[in-house]
Amino acid sequence: MQDQAWLSVCDTALVTVFRLPAATHNICCACCAQKPNRATAAQLKEFHTGDYIQFLERAKPETVTEQEVEHYNVIEDSPIFDGVFQFCQIYAGASIHGAQKLIQGDYDIAINWSGGLHHAKKSQAEGFCYVNDLVLAILELLKYHARVLYLDLDVHHGDGVEEAFITSDRVMTVSFHRYGQLFFPGTGSIDEIGFGAGKHYTLNIPFESGLTDSQFWSVFQPVMQKVMDVYQPGAVVLQCGADSLGGDKLGDFNLSIRQHAEAVDFMKKFGLPMLVTGGGGYKKRNVARCWTYETAVLVGKTDLITDQLPNNMYLDNFRNEKEDITRVPTASADKMNVDRRGSRGDSLNKPAQLERIKLKALQYMSKLEAAPGHGFYERQPDAMLPEWRNTSASDEDAEMHDYAVKHLLLKDIPDVKLFEDDDSWNHM
Repeated sequence: MQDQAWLSVCDTALVTVFRLPAATHNICCACCAQKPNRATAAQLKEFHTGDYIQFLERAKPETVTEQEVEHYNVIEDSPIFDGVFQFCQIYAGASIHGAQKLIQGDYDIAINWSGGLHHAKKSQAEGFCYVNDLVLAILELLKYHARVLYLDLDVHHGDGVEEAFITSDRVMTVSFHRYGQLFFPGTGSIDEIGFGAGKHYTLNIPFESGLTDSQFWSVFQPVMQKVMDVYQPGAVVLQCGADSLGGDKLGDFNLSIRQHAEAVDFMKKFGLPMLVTGGGGYKKRNVARCWTYETAVLVGKTDLITDQLPNNMYLDNFRNEKEDITRVPTASADKMNVDRRGSRGDSLNKPAQLERIKLKALQYMSKLEAAPGHGFYERQPDAMLPEWRNTSASDEDAEMHDYAVKHLLLKDIPDVKLFEDDDSWNHM
């Protein structure tokens, strides 16, 4: 395999923002940039239902009905817009193609900063996400690898990917995220651990607001080392949502770019084929800084990163940056600011609580079968959610039903109380 990363370039807003500082730092010289094919409807149906994909293909703002809006959840944060299906084809095609490049052994790392839309469900949109490129890429990797690890650094729980593989031991999902106090999407308790063959192959690490670099690392490093030692995946899919950075408009962590990138570097050092995607991020200049720096980390060119942004035609986009609260120009707006943290106030994550989270996660890991073995299929089976409505056969069936209710997977059950009896913080 070649000692370089493969950069998937898509004509989307997120990647455009990312490319401005990246190009001026000459990082792209260390990458092989390609424009992948758009995903076909057939490829999207490898995970998503046919009726949902057909709806996205024909959906237009002026023709979508109220019934379709409700049924497919294309409301508020996931509205239908002109070109929505082409948008999905572009970012999903990039992640699928990146996975194929890894399987072919052409490259060690594939990067698609336009991907990482982890909330999309099998037949519904959610949280700015329409199709789940991560699930589609993982299904592609499973055609070659017996086990794939999915790691989510977004401030929001990676619920869509978790749900797709909740009953499988061929994919382990690990999500570090904000949890509690009605924080979207309201899922990701440490006690969500999977079902059936997938029990304990779902790992959730929930934090409260104000998470600092040292607090994050005190849990991330030992937990992920244990995950890699025990699970021994053949490939990694890493979602690098930048809304976990300090100062994000929706997230309320206080992580620096350097710490976020250290997690990426930690996973890179295992030397496995790795697909890296973007995700959330709502302070666009910090998103650009973060993914530029992490691209440099992935291609081993951090020496090209200087704190001062080089002169270029886009620099005024950064010089005009204003603090969110005071609305005055930021003094270091034309800097990379990889060590700058947020100003969310004191962290609500107490040392004793962090220790309990870490120990409970390690306890769950001790129950895993080391490197579970599997035969290979002529065709990888579809990622199918279990039948959520069977609630009478066993205690696990009842637990699966409760999980489905909390994740809003039972569309016809009225008045679902999302946070009813949620005392997971109290009994950790």
